[in-house]
Amino acid sequence: MSDTLIRDWDAHLAHEKRRSEHTRRAYIATAERFCAFMSRHRGSTIDARTLKALTPNDLRAYLADRRAEGLGNASAARELSALRGFLRFVGGTNASVPQMRGPRVKKGLPRPVSPAEALQLARDVEDNAREGWAGARDFALLLLLYGAGLRIGEALSLTGAVMPLGDTLRVTGKRNKTRIVPILPAVASAVSRYVAACPWPIAKDTPLFLGARGGPLQPGVVRASVRSARRALGLPERTTPHALRHSFATHLLAGGADLRSLQELLGHASLASTQVYTAVDAAHLLDIYRNAHPRA
Repeated sequence: MSDTLIRDWDAHLAHEKRRSEHTRRAYIATAERFCAFMSRHRGSTIDARTLKALTPNDLRAYLADRRAEGLGNASAARELSALRGFLRFVGGTNASVPQMRGPRVKKGLPRPVSPAEALQLARDVEDNAREGWAGARDFALLLLLYGAGLRIGEALSLTGAVMPLGDTLRVTGKRNKTRIVPILPAVASAVSRYVAACPWPIAKDTPLFLGARGGPLQPGVVRASVRSARRALGLPERTTPHALRHSFATHLLAGGADLRSLQELLGHASLASTQVYTAVDAAHLLDIYRNAHPRA
């Protein structure tokens, strides 16, 4: 029975959620591992009725088993997120999925969201959307914040005139200051996927990102989705949509970008606003040093 459920979920991920082949393989592998574990754990064949009756203790037992195999925090959170999606699919519209907080990230000095966490957050927000097209929209929006360093207001002010996206994008920021930002192929692909899936027509003079009824998407909707995802993944409270922009800046600086170029990419009026990222980057480097140096 579990094999049939997993095949049906794979089809759901491919056709309704429009997940990539790589993502589907990872999610299906998680579901197969979980069903195999539950079969051993319960000593019986796993079917839909069993999966609908799971408790948080069952999920804890599975994660404990995976952690004993050496699974790290980020991967454990990812598996938990995939399992929630699988159990919601099995349970149907009114499914009650066991609630369990994911592995926590230690709190400390302000640090950027890692690339893996940024992508993990965007995927979880997409997975938890009520409709596939809305998930594609949220995924594309969050990739714009992290991949191009946009403020959420800047992203939501984009219109259909920017389509199709090229290598760069003209953005209007604070005080109507415009700037040119580069667009990564993965970001352009995500936005194109959303536009193709959107049930509402996106004209050149209408907002690019639309809400459930076809009107402009409100930032509160995005923030609420991110808030729910970060709790599910065990990410710290500082993981907000704006934190993705901070991470964009910090990772560029760590990769060798100079402050003046970073100032232009972020649309800062003053270099002093950009210099804060040098302190954040220093904190990140210090953390690496403390973890790596034998005398630290």
